[in-house]
Amino acid sequence: MQYKFEIIPGVSIGGEKPLIIAGPCVVESWDICARVAEKTKESCAHLNLPYVFKSSFDKANRTSDKSFRSIGMEESLRILQDIGTKFEVPVITDVHETIQVAPVSEVVDFLQIPAFLCRQTDLLIAAGKSGKPVNVKKGQFMAPEDMKYAVDKIKDVGNERVCLTERGASFGYHNLVVDMRSMSIMRQFAPVIFDVTHSVQMPGALGGATGGQREYAPLLARAAAAAGVDGFFMETHPNPDEALSDGPNSIPLGDLEEFLKMILEVWMIGKRWMQ
Repeated sequence: MQYKFEIIPGVSIGGEKPLIIAGPCVVESWDICARVAEKTKESCAHLNLPYVFKSSFDKANRTSDKSFRSIGMEESLRILQDIGTKFEVPVITDVHETIQVAPVSEVVDFLQIPAFLCRQTDLLIAAGKSGKPVNVKKGQFMAPEDMKYAVDKIKDVGNERVCLTERGASFGYHNLVVDMRSMSIMRQFAPVIFDVTHSVQMPGALGGATGGQREYAPLLARAAAAAGVDGFFMETHPNPDEALSDGPNSIPLGDLEEFLKMILEVWMIGKRWMQ
């Protein structure tokens, strides 16, 4: 079954082209966010791809409390709101607690539930009641068929605009693998997005910080495009080696348009067999 819904007028998931959700992992500054939003919007426009800008106002699940988390909720949300206004793009960010849902919903178009929180009933219900579309990331510990119940928690409060994101499953220590069957299974319940860059993470592998193998991002992106998904999530940064979060798995901003071209070429072939 194929599901489709609008995020904002003119930007949909489940349509004729895959949705792209992309941006820096965390709000570092106005300058970084603006550079990424401008370039990514331009690249998506060249390819006629719907685009949502993504950045987290707080990284609440860093491996170590010594790692960078946020420039502050108020300042980060102001930047996210200004990005949406200036570049005329919808914006998505994570919520971690029920008390964050209302203030965050006032400034963004799309709410995201982090993978570690995908079973948190109160958080899912609060996000659903916001009336905003909700993207739920599948936990690294979750079977894809069990994500039906996360979808149900949101739909049961009257919000039909929910999608799921595959971001890999824990495989021993410090490693993730992606089961390509997962996308097909979860598409029975909601549109599915493939998280290109978090799927190449190596959680905790840098000794108090998360590592990554961005060299495998193209491989997994092509595989997911062929398997059949409704969108792609990726983190991108002008200089990933200097990023304050998730640099090792982020795609260099200068490479992004060619990366999107590659994904789209494979996706258009795979779409012929998508059910």
